[in-house]
This record gives sequence, C-alpha cells and structure tokens, in this order.
Amino acid sequence: MARPALEVADIFRLHGPVYREAHAASMTSGQRRIMRDIEVCRTAALGGHVDQCDACGHRVISLNSCRNRHCGKCQALAKAKWLEKQAAHLLPVEYFHVVFTVPDRIRAIALQNKRVIYKILFQSAAETLRRIARDPKHLGAKIGFLAVLHTWGQNLHHHPHVHCVVPGGGLSPGKDRWISSRPRFFLPVRVLSRLFRGIFLHRLKEACAAGEIQFHGRLQELNTAEKFKAWLQATRKTEWVVYCKPPFGGPAQVLDYLGRYTHRVAISNHRLVRLEDGHVTFRWRDYRDSNKQKLMTLKADEFIRRFLLHELPRGFVRIRHYGFLANARREENLKLCRQLLNVPAQPDSLVPEPEDWRARYERLTGQSLSLCPACHRGRMVVIQLLSRFGTFYDLPPRIDSS
Repeated sequence: MARPALEVADIFRLHGPVYREAHAASMTSGQRRIMRDIEVCRTAALGGHVDQCDACGHRVISLNSCRNRHCGKCQALAKAKWLEKQAAHLLPVEYFHVVFTVPDRIRAIALQNKRVIYKILFQSAAETLRRIARDPKHLGAKIGFLAVLHTWGQNLHHHPHVHCVVPGGGLSPGKDRWISSRPRFFLPVRVLSRLFRGIFLHRLKEACAAGEIQFHGRLQELNTAEKFKAWLQATRKTEWVVYCKPPFGGPAQVLDYLGRYTHRVAISNHRLVRLEDGHVTFRWRDYRDSNKQKLMTLKADEFIRRFLLHELPRGFVRIRHYGFLANARREENLKLCRQLLNVPAQPDSLVPEPEDWRARYERLTGQSLSLCPACHRGRMVVIQLLSRFGTFYDLPPRIDSS
C-alpha cells in the first residue's frame, strides 16, 4: 500500500516540539509517549532491515513499527490476527449493531476520569443489553456480544461511545433451545436508552461516593454534595441516545465491519488532505447534515490537542466480550449454540505449522511481503539489519541444507 501524501507523524514532527513546549504543564506522560512513538514509527530511529530479491537483486529498506495502539500505521497485522480468532466465533444468525452514547455532561467528566467512566460505560451498556434481552417481554434469552470503545467523533472531539455487535438471539433460561429475535428487530431502543441512563447514573453516583471520581477546573463545584445532586437530577432528565442499526447481511459483513471498527484510531492518515501555513485540513462526515463528507481545517496546535484527547489509560482493554461470548466459557457456549441451531460444529483447531511473521501476514491479509515488488518473480530475502544507531550489519549468506 502506497504511503499517504500526509501522515499524522508529519504533523507531529513539524509542530510537535512547539506543542510540547506550550503545553508542558498539562500533557500526560502517555500523550508524550504517543507523540514520540508516532514520530519515529517506521524511521531509522527504530531500526529495520534490508531485503534483496533473490532473482533480480532489487533492494528495499523496511523500517520497524512503533506498535503503539494509537498509531494508525501499526494496526494491520494486529487486526488480522484478531479477526482470524473472531471468525471462529460467528454464528449463522442475524447480527445487530447497537451503539450506546453519553450526553455532553458525562463527556466532560469522562475526560477528567477516563479509566473510571469508560469502565462504567462498558458495564452499563452490557448490563442494559443483558437485562432487557433476558426479560420474557422482549427476548427472554441469554445473549452474547462484543463491545468496542470509541472515544472520538468525526471532528476529533471527545465523544465516548460503545459499539456492540450482537447475534440476533440467545440461549433459553434452561439452555435447551435457541431463541431467535424477530426478523430485522432486536430490542426496543427507547427501553434500552432509559435503562442505560438509570444504570449509568447509579454506577456514577456509587463511584463518586467511593471517592473514585475527581472534579477539576470548571467541574470543581461538583465536589460539593448539593451541587452534584442537582447536576445528577438534571442529567436524569436528558434523553440518552441509544440506537440500533439495521442487521448485517451475514457473518462476512460482520467480519468486514469488525475489521473497520475494532482497531481504528482517532483519525487515519488517508483522511488527511493537507498541511500548510500551520493548519491541518482533513475529511469528515457530518452526521447531522445527511452524512455529507466535508473538509475541516484546524490550527496544527488544535489538531494535536484533539488527537491526544483520545489517549487511552495504560492497559485499558477497549474490546470486550459478554454473555455467552465471555472469555471464560466461550468455546463451550458456542458449541452448545451450534448444536441448538443445528449447524456443523467448528473443526478442532490444529496446531499450525511454525510460520514467520511474513507468512502469517500474507495468510491473514492476502498481501505478500516476500514477493519482489519489481520483478514479481523472486522472493525478498533479508540481507542486512539496521540498528537503532543507523548502522547496517550484513547477515551471513544462507546455506542450503537440503
């Protein structure tokens, strides 16, 4: 894949030093790490290797990746590995896409308490889906689903929300039959919205009582019990947005969706249009205006600030499984689901033959890193290593032991 004309790394390299100096007091160590990693990703600073075609002699220098999960260039292989596992978890049923969002009042608190609020967001969305699905008035079944946290909107503002991918049905209370949802209908979104709001605010109140939530700056007045109680009452009157998109066409569409959403970062390099006169222009979709694609121009300082808003807490898991897809008994539950759906069981996984990262990348993505890009006949062979200090080391010639 060709390198985009403009990358986030280019913006960081050019305007990062001034940004770091101007915001030295407010930047977290994690934000500094994000900037540093993206700046040096696939540069000589991380080392690399030289490949040479064994047929035509064409040479290519490949530089190492930073592997930071906020870097858009480092997600391809991680995504492919993850999707390979998810393919085995799909069932031959309709799948639904349910999105849980929080209002502006919550977003402000989340920005100051990311780990706690993001955790509450996951827990509240999961409890809402399971409780409504378990109710005999709706589905009356134990469901399973995958949830992915996104923290951004198309304009890069802080907009935490959870995407849930849910099979259209679940296990009966006695686990003796599969209960299917109605065609093209999963659960009533108004009921989901009201319950989600109640559960979230209850958990938020508990977290505040336990001293887990901190209020700073313009939110500092919420540290008083009276102010927080009034704020809570006003937030209860706000309509919270939960929506369910039309069901996917089948398991293949589910995998395609997961591939586009699970390992996404705040903005991909391909959305960037230009960097000139200290301003960044990028493409975005205005969902409030019939989903039209538009251009937005920000000062480089503001672009960097918005990008860094989406720093995830260290070690925070942003892809989670619930219900019968929870990690603990997933294989056992999926086997039972397939039996009740009367579909063939998944073949027992075989221990794969040892393969290097190049072979695995080609198998998972369909793109060969070994085929010579010049002659398309020979294979690319590593002949030199490049250290982080910019020194090349020749590798000994390979000996044919056949």
